[in-house]
Amino acid sequence: MPEIKLVPLGAGQDVGRSCIIVTLGGKNIMLDCGMHMGFNDERRFPYFDYITGGKGTLTEHIDCVIISHFHLDHCGALPYMSEMKGYDGPIYMTHPTKAICPILLEDYRKITVDRKGETNFFDSKMIKDCMKKVIPVNLHQTIHVDDQLEIKAYYAGHVLGAAMFLLKVGTDSVLYTGDYNMTPDRHLGAAWVDKCRPDVLITESTYATTIRDSKRCRERDFLKKVHERVEDGGKVLIPVFALGRAQELCILLESYWDRMNLKVPIYFSAGLTNKATEYYKLFITWTNQKIKDTFVERNMFDFKHIKEFNRSYIDNPGPMVVFATPGMLHGGLSLEIFKRWCTNEKNMIIMPGYCVAGTVGNKILSGMRKIELKPGQIVEIKMQVEYMSFSAHADAKGIMQLIRMCEPSNVMLVHGEAGKMDFLKSKINQELHLPCFKPANGETVVITTNPPITVDASTNLLRKNREILGTSHNPKRVKTLHGAVLMKGNEIKVVDGEEAVEELQLKKHEVRFTSTIHMPTSQPQPTSSSMEQLHDHLKKTLRTHNVSTTSDGNLLIDSILLKAQPSPTDESSHLDVLVSWSIQDEELGSYITDLLRTGLPARAQ
Repeated sequence: MPEIKLVPLGAGQDVGRSCIIVTLGGKNIMLDCGMHMGFNDERRFPYFDYITGGKGTLTEHIDCVIISHFHLDHCGALPYMSEMKGYDGPIYMTHPTKAICPILLEDYRKITVDRKGETNFFDSKMIKDCMKKVIPVNLHQTIHVDDQLEIKAYYAGHVLGAAMFLLKVGTDSVLYTGDYNMTPDRHLGAAWVDKCRPDVLITESTYATTIRDSKRCRERDFLKKVHERVEDGGKVLIPVFALGRAQELCILLESYWDRMNLKVPIYFSAGLTNKATEYYKLFITWTNQKIKDTFVERNMFDFKHIKEFNRSYIDNPGPMVVFATPGMLHGGLSLEIFKRWCTNEKNMIIMPGYCVAGTVGNKILSGMRKIELKPGQIVEIKMQVEYMSFSAHADAKGIMQLIRMCEPSNVMLVHGEAGKMDFLKSKINQELHLPCFKPANGETVVITTNPPITVDASTNLLRKNREILGTSHNPKRVKTLHGAVLMKGNEIKVVDGEEAVEELQLKKHEVRFTSTIHMPTSQPQPTSSSMEQLHDHLKKTLRTHNVSTTSDGNLLIDSILLKAQPSPTDESSHLDVLVSWSIQDEELGSYITDLLRTGLPARAQ
C-alpha cells in the first residue's frame, strides 16, 4: 500500500525552527526552513545531516523546498541550508514572501554577525544567491514541480503573503498550514481552504489550548493600559516583528490617538515603517476588503501620529510609546530599550505575541524578575509586564474549524508545546474521530493511504445494459452491471463478455443456463393462449429485441428460448415456462426470468 512519511526536523513538539520533511509518492519535500530564536549555537538550525545521512548534497535528496511565510522561525535557515549545506533545487514561496524575506534575513544577519560577532552564519551574498533560486507562486495557482508533484497555495492570513500549501502526487495529498489565522483583523483576511480532503493535514498548534476572548475587549484593554501609563508619565515598550502585528497595533493606536487628540509621541523602529508601507502598497490584494476599498482615497499605513524612532530618543524624558523589533526580545533595538527602561516602575512592556522558550520575552512572561542579560550582569525588572495576545495564530477553535473545512483523513500537529498538543489531540480524536499525531523532532510518522481504484466500463457494455434495463427516472439509483474485469498494465476495465474473449483471443465456449419459471396467469386458460399473450407482452416490453414464435409454438428472444412445459391439466392459473439462455445473454436472461415471475399484466389478458 502507498505510504506518506513525515519527519519534523524542527517544530516537533516545539515552537521555532519549523522544518518538516514529507515523502510523498517517492518525492521528498521540505516544508519551511526556519531558525530557533532560543539558541545561539548550531541548535538554532534544523539538523540537515539527518536528510543526507552524511552522503551527498541536499539537492540529491530534496525535490523542492516550500516556505509558508517570511517569519524567521519559518525561513531563517534558508540561506544556511542552500548556500552552506548545498541545495540548488527549486524554492517556492508567494510574491510578498519573496520580497520581504531577504530584508528580514539581512536585518537578522546584521544583528547576529556585525553586532554580536558570531561565526558559522550566512553573509549578504548568500542571501542574494539563495533568493535567486526562489520561484514565486500565486494563490490558487497549481504549480507542476515535475511530471508527478504539484503544489497549490491558499490564503493563510497571519502576515502579508502567508500561505498554506497543498502537495499532490497521484491520488496522495498533504496540506501544510504554516502559521494561519481563522479570524480576520484590521488589515488581513481570514485563512481559507477548499474541501480538498488531504490524506494528511499538518497544522500548527501554537495556541492549542487557548480559546480567545472577544477581540474588541482585548483592544479596549490594550488602549486603556497604554493611555493610563503615558498619562502617568511612563514609557510603553511594545516589542513586535517588523510586519504583521506591528501594522495591526499601529492602526489601532493611530485611530485612538486621533479620537482622543493625544500628543504623546509614538515611535516605530527606524526604516522599517517606510519599508512596511511600501510592501502593503505593492501587495494590496493580500489585505482585507476594507483596506482595499479605502486604499485609493487614503492609505491606512500612512500614519500621522507614528514617527520613526532614533536611538538617541531612548533616554528622552517624558512619556512615549515605542514599537521596536524583534518581537521576542532576543536581540536588537527592543532588547536595548528594555535594558534601559526595565528598572523604572513607571514604565510598561506589553508583549503582544508568543515568545519562544529561551528568549528574554519568554523569561519575563514566566514571572522572572531578575534576568542575566549578559554574563555577570543581572538586571532587576521593576517595570510593569503585560501579556495581551494579539497573535495572528489560530486558537483551538480556529484549528478545529480548519480541520472541518478541509476534511483530512489524518492530522499531524507541529509548532506547539507537547502538553498543549496532548489536549488538542484528544479533542480531535473525540470530536472528529480522526487519527492525530504529534511527533518530536527526528521522529517519523508513517501513514498508509488507501487510494481510490478507478475502473472504466466499456461503451458496448453500457449500451447493452441500457438496452436491457432501459433508462431510469432516478439517475442516482444504483444499477448492477455484469461483465468481465480486464486488468492491463495500470488500467482496470469492465467489458462485455464478447469483448473480453476478443481482447484476450480466447476460444469461445457455449455455456447455457436453463431455468423453469412457475408463471402466474390471471385466469385458467389453455397453454397456447398464455404463450400468445406472453409473446405480445414481451414484444411490448422488449422493444429493442427480436421477439418471435417458432414453428413448434415456442418463443425466441434473440438467442433466448422460452418453452411451455406440460401442465397436469390443460387449463391452469399458472404456466410453467422453461427459459434457456447463453452466458453472453446472462443479463437479458435474468431480466426475462424476473419478468415471468411477476406474471402477465392484467391489461395483456
